[in-house]
Parts: sequence; structure tokens; C-alpha cells
Amino acid sequence: MCDNNRMRRFGFVYNPTNDLAQEAWDEAAGWCAANGVECWGHAAEEVAAVKGALPGTEVLIAFGGDGTFLRAASAVAGTSTPLLGVNLGKVGFLARAEAFQIESTLDALLAKRWATQERMALSATIHHGDGRREQLDALNDVVIARGQLPRVLRLDVAVGESHLATYIADGVIISSPTGSTGYSFSAGGPILEPTARNLIVTPIAAYLATLRSVTVSSSQTVTCTVVQGEEAVISIDGWIDQPLAVGDRVTVTEAAQPIIFVELDGAVPFWDLVRQKVDLLPR
Repeated sequence: MCDNNRMRRFGFVYNPTNDLAQEAWDEAAGWCAANGVECWGHAAEEVAAVKGALPGTEVLIAFGGDGTFLRAASAVAGTSTPLLGVNLGKVGFLARAEAFQIESTLDALLAKRWATQERMALSATIHHGDGRREQLDALNDVVIARGQLPRVLRLDVAVGESHLATYIADGVIISSPTGSTGYSFSAGGPILEPTARNLIVTPIAAYLATLRSVTVSSSQTVTCTVVQGEEAVISIDGWIDQPLAVGDRVTVTEAAQPIIFVELDGAVPFWDLVRQKVDLLPR
């Protein structure tokens, strides 16, 4: 008799430059073959191929560090496919399982010992001075920052219709709650519950700034305009970079659809995880 409650199609993405990730994918493929689960796998940067394989996939598992996870997140953005990270990096705030737990994690997924958790994503629109517009999605953060030249930028930041500040800084980070443990945290921003719905605005190495970091409602729009500075760039989740010119502005809002995380039964609570991961950071 066919058990309709069994999961029968897993997807995997992995960091092809990490030998441990390749070994993890090989182990997972072997487990799937032994347990009657259809599976597929792609390198994390093959986002188009991952998107093409998603239909019918019941969960996507990422083997690697946070960078691998963020590439996987860009593939599932706008879909209902749940995402789970298995940490093969150093810290891995986004992962909910570790390298030594691959088999037990797959067993738990097959047995449906997990739930889903919605994470707010970000939608960034670039308004170029020539009238062009580009829209990009992020899970962690949208960063407007200086490029290769060691020169600060002048950035006007507004929240809704209110002017917040003009920063002379290396850049500004607009982060989601999930991304609050990433670049924003390293720049002095707060850590938020990952299921919260807020935007965090944090300047990077701001000169004589009195506002170091603010948290606003997800119903707000944060606008950052490049007033002065050469070779400014916008970075999406730390891996998509595009140039910005003086006069370009970026608006950031809550994305229309959240990204769905897998929360395994018995997983370490978030604040315990924060304490454990922070202890791993170099001093």
C-alpha cells in the first residue's frame, strides 16, 4: 500500500567548492536511493536550474554555509517550497541542522517530524536616474555601499515620507529580522526574533552619526538615495552586486511572499542558537 503521507521528492543544493558539501550530497543521494525517495541536486550558484527542478519538490536542503543557503533562498523566493540548511560552514546562523546530523535529518523529514516557519523577505527596487527600474528580492539584507575606492558615500535615508538621516558612511544596511544576525549585527545593529516583521536600518562606519541603527515596521518603505560618491554598489544578500550612480535611489519594502523555513521537531530554540553561534565567533 502506498503511504500518501510519505515525502517522495527531495531537492539538494550544495557548495561545489566545499569537499564536505560534495560528500554530504553523495551521502544524501545514497540515503534517498535506500529509502525510496526521488531526489535531485545542483550546485548552489545554478539558481535557474534549481528553480526549474523545484516543481513537485517537497523540501529543498542546502549543504554549506550561509552563502549557500542564501542562494537557495533566492531560488525558492516566491514559491511555497520549504527550505532547510545543513551547516557545513563555520557559524551558519541560517542552518537548523549540522553536518553530523544528515541521516537523522533526512529521517525526520521523511517521517514528517517538522513544521514550517514563515520568514519575512525583502523587496528592493532600484530607481535609476535615467528612469529605469529593477526589482530584486532578498532574505537577509539589502546593502548600499562604496565599491573598490576607499571613499565614503553621502546617503540620504528616509522612512516613509520622513527623512531619517543623511549618512556620510561606507554604506547603509537594510535588513530583515532573519538577516539581523548577519552584516547588520556586525555593524552594530540589534538581533531580532526571526519571525518578527520589521526593517532594520544600520549605517556602516558612519561619520559623526547620532542614529546608529533603527528598527521600523514592515509596513514602512525605506528609501536610500546616493547623493555623493563614486562606484557605489547595491548588494543583495551578499552575492548579487550591481553598480549605482549618484542620484539613484533604492526603495526597500517587505516582499509580497515570505520564504518558508523547515523547523525540525526538537530543534534548538532561536535564542539558545544565538548564544551557541556567538560563542563560535572569533574574538
